[in-house]
Amino acid sequence: MTKKANENSTPYEKTYQFSCPSCGGHLLFNPENQSLECSYCEKKMELKFAKEEITEYDFLTASKQPQTDWGENKKVVKCQNCGFEIVLGEHVTAQFCSFCGSSYILSTNESEGIAPESLVPFKVSKNKALENFSLWLKKRYFAPSDLTEAFEKQKLTGVYIPFWTYDTDTYSTYTAEAGTYYYVTVSYQSFENGKPVTKYRQERRIRWRYVEGDYTSSFDDILINASREVNFKLIEDLKPYNLNELVKYKPEYLSGFGAEKYSIDLKEGFKLATEKIDSRIYSGIEEKINADTLRNLRVNISYRNIKYKHLLLPVWMSSYTYKKKAYQYLVNGQTGEVKGQAPVSAFKVTVLVIVIILAIIFLILKFQ
Repeated sequence: MTKKANENSTPYEKTYQFSCPSCGGHLLFNPENQSLECSYCEKKMELKFAKEEITEYDFLTASKQPQTDWGENKKVVKCQNCGFEIVLGEHVTAQFCSFCGSSYILSTNESEGIAPESLVPFKVSKNKALENFSLWLKKRYFAPSDLTEAFEKQKLTGVYIPFWTYDTDTYSTYTAEAGTYYYVTVSYQSFENGKPVTKYRQERRIRWRYVEGDYTSSFDDILINASREVNFKLIEDLKPYNLNELVKYKPEYLSGFGAEKYSIDLKEGFKLATEKIDSRIYSGIEEKINADTLRNLRVNISYRNIKYKHLLLPVWMSSYTYKKKAYQYLVNGQTGEVKGQAPVSAFKVTVLVIVIILAIIFLILKFQ
């Protein structure tokens, strides 16, 4: 297996191709058998990599020593319609945008950014992804009947979506007022048969006490989506990914696929991670205090030994247009799970409403 450089390409357009030793054709990564396969003679080349430990990098010194080596030269292309940026590997060309379906794709001179440390390889083939999408589409009972004719199979693209993970140790101090419930018996006046009577009831009160303390906790692999372009909810719904299948990044896994360039940088990603971490810390402190209720909880959190890694997760991505409106769908490249957007048929909804109304009227008349 050899790699050939395209000498006629401009900066960030220069790519390397994994060449077939038999016919010189392009070797593309095949998700079904986890090997490189020739697109011409179908010769298979098994991927054999020594087991390598996945490295986590120091967050505070990341800007001084960025890891920018993707293992080969890449090109960054940008959609002029929606701004989606993707890092392409090997000889891959972009004829349309994976995000919006536009054909206005241009190469840029932008850097690919911090290189990924690891990835989950594609396990689901394009044909399987299309099959799963077709099954998903058939279950959209309120979708228009002619919807299956609206999407174009050739626009399904395998893309690695960028994520950050963060590890950190935390030390927190806190103060709060902890409340303990207690109950008192109180009397009140009521009337029975026109006569006043005294009755009793239990009322809840709160006994407050001041508390303070510290709380220590460590967090591992807080996963943060680093893409602004791909529908956040769809990506979240595609989870979970099995991160136990993470492997050391090798450019061979990207042969025939693209990798979206992260649009949420390392620092912003950590800010999003701290929102998740802080929420867990607050919950942990509340559990530690073990009160019936809390007020004026104040927490001071410090982060130590912050580590990060840039990883890629596989997604089959496409969009289709129905009545001049674009809809996106995604297929988890590891599990085959499908999430997407689909139009709703006003006619089908109206028919259902009418049927429900008629059923209610029938039941009312029947049991009168």
